[in-house]
Amino acid sequence: MSDAGPRAAHPAWRLALEIAGSPRFNQTFATVVVFFAFATHPLAALLGEPGVIAILVALDVLAAFALAGQWERVEWQGLLPISLLALFGWIGLTIVWSQYQWATLGGIAYAYAFGFLGLYLALGRDVLQIMRATGDALRFYLVVSMAVEILSGILLDAPIPVLGVQGLLAEGGPVQGIAGSRNYLGFIALLAVVTFLLELLTRSVERPLALGSIALALATIALTRSPVTIATAAVVVLGLVVLAGLRRARGDVRQAVQIALVVVIAAAGVAAWTLRSQIVSLLGLAPEIQFRTSLWRLMLAMQGDQSLVGLGWVGPWNTAIHPFATLGLEVGRAQSTGLSAYVDTVFQAGVVGLLLLLVAGALAFRRAWTVAATQRSKTHIWPALVLLLFGTTSITESFVLAEGGLMLAVALATLSAHRMSWRRRLATE
Repeated sequence: MSDAGPRAAHPAWRLALEIAGSPRFNQTFATVVVFFAFATHPLAALLGEPGVIAILVALDVLAAFALAGQWERVEWQGLLPISLLALFGWIGLTIVWSQYQWATLGGIAYAYAFGFLGLYLALGRDVLQIMRATGDALRFYLVVSMAVEILSGILLDAPIPVLGVQGLLAEGGPVQGIAGSRNYLGFIALLAVVTFLLELLTRSVERPLALGSIALALATIALTRSPVTIATAAVVVLGLVVLAGLRRARGDVRQAVQIALVVVIAAAGVAAWTLRSQIVSLLGLAPEIQFRTSLWRLMLAMQGDQSLVGLGWVGPWNTAIHPFATLGLEVGRAQSTGLSAYVDTVFQAGVVGLLLLLVAGALAFRRAWTVAATQRSKTHIWPALVLLLFGTTSITESFVLAEGGLMLAVALATLSAHRMSWRRRLATE
């Protein structure tokens, strides 16, 4: 391929490609992409699903055009890590044995479209630029969410059904904002806290803006009253403390500390599992845990002899078709996900899909964690904490399997692989 790439393909495109490849355009476009990926619920409520799909297609086209405008600067070596390619390839294969092939085709296309936006972020932006785009997008997201809650809960004192807002702000929550559910808003607010904190530490925004943003995100988490978010936040805080210690440790000590950390985490996991009944009762989560475990049992039982390969990928549930409509009737609550990325993956892509997801996630996290622990720049802490947040949240929610969660996971896994991939090292030898 020539060094000029697509710029030399047709002279008439040069000006447009230069604009599409400019830093200012790409930073603004990246912010729009991140906001859209997390705001599909309010957009679907206002524009309908066809409107969301139309925007998604347009953004994918613009992303391809923006990458073409940066052709010479993009590092194409390796592209997606092999583990991620295998996962997406297996998701695509599920259409072969799916009993709802049209829905599976749509689910695969939906996942691939957001995956491509994640690939654009990884190839067209660096870690700091992605973090800044995420910070700007989530700041606006939280401001709009709180504005909607103030309108509904205080000014109108009435719910806004079209957005799923219950209008309980005056009672102290729980609030949903424009996220559609308190758990999703809590997840976004916690992602925002991590992002705003790293903006503060890296001085990438002015200190008053960073502190105000953190206060807004923490207030949002408190108002969601989401136990899932609180538990995940504890894990993320622990991860930040451990990373801070590792970054200060000497190189010969760091490895021993990491091994000890793994042993401690394993022991804590065993203890938590042994005392799970007491912990659930102490936190008052028995009804919700019972609902989720009942749903998971039904999902696994409904697979029958397809537990190895799954029933077919759809991503967010299509509740108009079997078995998703049946599951909602069985548990007595309409569901759009399986409330666990791991169980949802087994249900849709089988045990093989779960193994591929675990391998891709573990490799991405290990690479991001290693870079965060060894590199001086504080910017590298952000991918490690975000992937830790995703992995922990995935135990009780399926956010990472679609839209914004999927997009950022692809972007961070790709960036981590670019820094530590064996294919990149092989190419430079």
